[in-house]
Parts: sequence; structure tokens; C-alpha cells
Amino acid sequence: QVQLVESGGGLVQAGGSLRLSCVASGRTFNGYSMGWFRQAPGKEREFVARISRSGLSTYYADSAKGRFTISRDNAKNTVYLQMNSLLPEDTAVYYCAADLGYSGEYYNTARVYDYWGQGTQVTVSS
Repeated sequence: QVQLVESGGGLVQAGGSLRLSCVASGRTFNGYSMGWFRQAPGKEREFVARISRSGLSTYYADSAKGRFTISRDNAKNTVYLQMNSLLPEDTAVYYCAADLGYSGEYYNTARVYDYWGQGTQVTVSS
């Protein structure tokens, strides 16, 4: 079992920044990859970013490239999502997720993730 707790969401103006955090517990943190997803009202959950067990490899959705940075601190059992140059279309509930397996080309697919946090709301005003 893995428990995930997100924090750091809030209301920010367009062009602003937020840093989301996700603290994991229950299993050895460097034993699984971590991802961030988001879900806006009336839309499906979509992939944002992923980081490998070591933190050496990262992957981003096109919408996040150049603006968002995923990182992890294995000593603190925490994964981060630094979000800069936020846009109103970034408004969503953001979820962190743990992938205990090796998902290969399916890394951006929600179904390969085994555990999910409860989500944190990010609202970007125009």
C-alpha cells in the first residue's frame, strides 16, 4: 500500500507560479515512478508529467513542456510539480500517482498507475 497526500494548490493569477507537493508513505519511495495528472470540470483526467525512480528521467505533456518541472526528493519521500507561467486553462484538480511497475510507452496513461492521492485544486484567474 502507498498513501499519497498532495498540497500546494490554490488560486493564482495568470502568469503566476505554484509548487505542488506530494508526500508518499507506506513503501520505499525510490521503488516506484511518480506522475502528476489533472482533471478539469467536464473533462477526462489527463497526464501532466512523470519522473523515474531515480529522478534522472522526466516526461511531460506538450501542454506542460517549458512551463512545468517535475522533481523528487527521495530522502523526503516527496515529488514536486513546479508550475510557472500559469494559464487559465491549467485550472484543474491535480493528482499525484505512483506507478509500481514498469510502464514503458504507457507512462502517460492513468490506468498504469497503482495509487492516487486525493487531489489539490489549482485555479488560475485571467
